[in-house]
Amino acid sequence: MSQEPQRGRNAQPMNRFEVTKRLVSRLTQGEAVIGGIGNTHFDLWSAGHRPENFYMLGSMGLAIPIALGVALAQPNRRVIALEGDGSLLMQLGCLSTVALRAPRNLTIVVMDNGIYQITGSQPTATASAVDIVAIARGSGLAESHWASDEAEFEALFAAAQMRASPTLIALKIDGQSAVSQTPREPVRIRDHFMRAIASGGAPG
Repeated sequence: MSQEPQRGRNAQPMNRFEVTKRLVSRLTQGEAVIGGIGNTHFDLWSAGHRPENFYMLGSMGLAIPIALGVALAQPNRRVIALEGDGSLLMQLGCLSTVALRAPRNLTIVVMDNGIYQITGSQPTATASAVDIVAIARGSGLAESHWASDEAEFEALFAAAQMRASPTLIALKIDGQSAVSQTPREPVRIRDHFMRAIASGGAPG
């Protein structure tokens, strides 16, 4: 598995929808998944809607903070945050907070295409000098890794689900648009998610 922060930066970009389908196929224990705004959660919806999915609408950078809150409130439930590079760059301080609180059940997946895709494809800082994994490790998240291809992503994700500490997995993705869009029904999204996680989750 990848150990060097730079690994993955020059790998063949992966397709977000295909990677998201691989992730969803591994969810069998009522895991909570928080999808960041835009294409990140659009593809989560398309890959397989689950009541335990929360689709963030309208606020950049909140997928990881929300996932952290769920992970702390329900330590027996595995929690996954799906975030884009642009949104994470808006809220980098959340990584140090995750490191300090160190929830044993939180996995962060960062889909990095180097652009603000839904606002016009303007380049993000990760398109040039900024390395998400290096930032995460510098913030205190020792288990932060680049996935260089789909097989390595699956291996890293499987290992994260067995680990008793937070994990960040970053991967370079292409600029393909989402397959479909999530219905913009924030109240229903909230209510369905709250009902789905009301039980507190299975042992993690």
